[in-house]
Amino acid sequence: MHGLVNVLVIVAVIALVLIRQCSAQQISGDRRWWVLPVVLLVVALREPGLVDPRHEALSMVVLSAELAVGLVTGAGWAWTTRLRHARDGTLWGTGTRATAYVWCVGLALRAGLYGLATAMGIHQGGPALMMALAVTLLARSGVLARRGAEIPKPGSGSGEDMPSRPIWKDRV
Repeated sequence: MHGLVNVLVIVAVIALVLIRQCSAQQISGDRRWWVLPVVLLVVALREPGLVDPRHEALSMVVLSAELAVGLVTGAGWAWTTRLRHARDGTLWGTGTRATAYVWCVGLALRAGLYGLATAMGIHQGGPALMMALAVTLLARSGVLARRGAEIPKPGSGSGEDMPSRPIWKDRV
């Protein structure tokens, strides 16, 4: 039953993230951007099957590659998100075409890693996928939080309101 619950959690998180990514979303300025990824990491670490006991070393190599792909995908996702401040000072982010490309490349790399692991006889379960998803979300949230803090709010600095369009750095 744990495997089914893990799959449902993974599908729910991916669906939530994709739905939020396809539309403009307010990016909160709170310091809790890391909570969901850390919860996913804890759940993944508590589940058995993170590492294939028959192929521990190779399984760790594949898991490390999966986490590296997740880290790069999350950072690329965040860097390709268009950020802007609304006139009321709230920060908004919208995915771009480049964001979709980052997602597609990340999914293709993950599918390739999964296929390679299967061909080598390494079993990768839900915990590995959940951990990679957590790393992806953690990288994305961290980069977005940093980028959002660097963008000046409307009315700050020169005394004029910032235009509602993204600044040059956010275009990809």
